Amino acid sequence: MGAYGYLLALALILLFTKIFGLATAHVHLPQVVGALIAGILLGPSGIGILHETDFLVKTAEIGVIMLMFIAGIDTDINELKHTGPAACLIAAIGVFVPIIGCGGVYFLFFEDSFTYANIIKASFVGIVFAATSVSITVETLNEMGKLKTRVGATLLSAAIIDDIIGIVVLSVLSALGDSSVNPGIVVLKILGFFVFAGIVGFIVYKLFKKISINHGTSRRVAVWAMAFCFIMAYCAERFFGVADITGAYFAGVILCNVTKMRQYVAKKVTAASYLVFSPVFFANIGLKTDLSGINSEIIVFAAVLAVMAVLTKIIGCGLGAKICRMSNHESLVVGVGMVARGEVALMVAQKGIDSGNIDPKVFPAIVLCVVIAALLTPVLLKLVISHGPSGGGENKKTVDSTPVTV
Repeated sequence: MGAYGYLLALALILLFTKIFGLATAHVHLPQVVGALIAGILLGPSGIGILHETDFLVKTAEIGVIMLMFIAGIDTDINELKHTGPAACLIAAIGVFVPIIGCGGVYFLFFEDSFTYANIIKASFVGIVFAATSVSITVETLNEMGKLKTRVGATLLSAAIIDDIIGIVVLSVLSALGDSSVNPGIVVLKILGFFVFAGIVGFIVYKLFKKISINHGTSRRVAVWAMAFCFIMAYCAERFFGVADITGAYFAGVILCNVTKMRQYVAKKVTAASYLVFSPVFFANIGLKTDLSGINSEIIVFAAVLAVMAVLTKIIGCGLGAKICRMSNHESLVVGVGMVARGEVALMVAQKGIDSGNIDPKVFPAIVLCVVIAALLTPVLLKLVISHGPSGGGENKKTVDSTPVTV
């Protein structure tokens, strides 16, 4: 494309991701699906006019960092306090059951010995399917008038918590993935990061709270918040061996309770992210999704993995809800509501590819399973709710808290 080819690449990505995103949204599918299709179509597996470049890789990395910062700042701590232990238990079981189940599927298909490296690779595939993309569930619950029921509130909080648990587990796996590093040192570094995040977080929170009194909606606040996000991402990766997206996520969490500036910062960062960086991130995943290597084994693996990805969330989260004394129908609604995977799953898959812990040949199958889970969730959720007692309304009482968008 020449010296200025990156400008044409950027223009094509923005144009096609928006066109395909609007097309998928028109048929009530996530726009992320459209962006992935656009990337595949433009890349080597499609018409081949775009290829992965250093510019696109770096821009995509900024995109994923900004997405995780937005997820962090959108976290509602009060909502988490409101639903309490129930959401924590549901999230914890809902993370570890998919890790074991989906990781086990990968192991059965592609590994033949329980070596350290093989276990790490299988665990990486599992962690991809641990986090929930609850935005699809929110839309479906809202459409059916169930968003502010007890089940709705618990489901939303559990989705946030399972993102947090998933990101922590990702950090551990990322660090342990380097076989040359002593596991004891890895654990100390991870603990060191959380101590660092706690100390820095306390100072920065107090600082931003003071600044927000007079400058809560000033552009300088959004700039400083974004700078803090990048500093946390850099420190996490550079000094503690923790994934940069973990640092970005906790930067957002640190600022999420600075009420006066939270919405303003989220609005400004979201606008910048979705204007350029996020489309490049999702399109870049499509570009690196090589469909040429797909054979019968990969197709069967994708089918089994998709079934496992759905069942492990339903069983894991449903079991957690049942332990918390929810009815059978409520437990099923919670389980099905947690099935959707999206942005976070793709971010984890990207990290797995970059670190060499996910085999490129299984990457298309993983992307396909994420898309399938996103497509199935609204269909299954509507089916389960409509066949429940009083159309799924056994808990008509609403909660006072504001729902969280993840």
